[in-house]
Amino acid sequence: MKPFHLLTWDINQLSLALKIDVSSVGEYFTDGRRVAFIIERRLKADLDFGLAPSEGASFDLVDGKGKKWEVRNVTSGGVNFCPSYMVGVGRSFDEPGFLAKLQQLQGYILADIEKFPNVPCWMIPKEAIWKWYVSGKLGAGTKISRVKALRLIEALA
Repeated sequence: MKPFHLLTWDINQLSLALKIDVSSVGEYFTDGRRVAFIIERRLKADLDFGLAPSEGASFDLVDGKGKKWEVRNVTSGGVNFCPSYMVGVGRSFDEPGFLAKLQQLQGYILADIEKFPNVPCWMIPKEAIWKWYVSGKLGAGTKISRVKALRLIEALA
C-alpha cells in the first residue's frame, strides 16, 4: 500500500527556528512520545480534519464525515494499537477495551517518523487492524515491530 500522504519538513529551517542543532531536531522528531502532538496537528491541518476535544479522548482526529481516527507513530521500537491507558509500567492489555476502541474508530493513521524529515502516512481501516488481530499478526498487547508493521502495511496493497 502506498502512503496516502507525506509530511515534509525543512530540518535546517526547524533547526534555525528552534535554535537547536540539526541532530537534536532529528532526535526530537523521531521520538514518538515527543512528536505525537506535532504529527497529529500537522495531519489535522494538511487533511482539514478536526481535532479530538481533549488529549484524553479515545481518538485523535475526525474526518469531514465525522469518522474518528487514531494517529500512531511507527518508531524504531514499532507501533502499538491498543489504547494508551494500556501501555506502560504496571499497565496491561485488556482485550475488551481494545476491541471497544477499535469499534468506535474508522481506523488508524500510521506515520513512519523514522523517515523524518519526509514522513509517509497510511490510513489503515479498522477492518485491517481487526484481521491482523484475529489472525495473530499483532503481538502481545497489539504491539508489533517496525519491520512487521511496514510488512503488514505493504501487504494491504
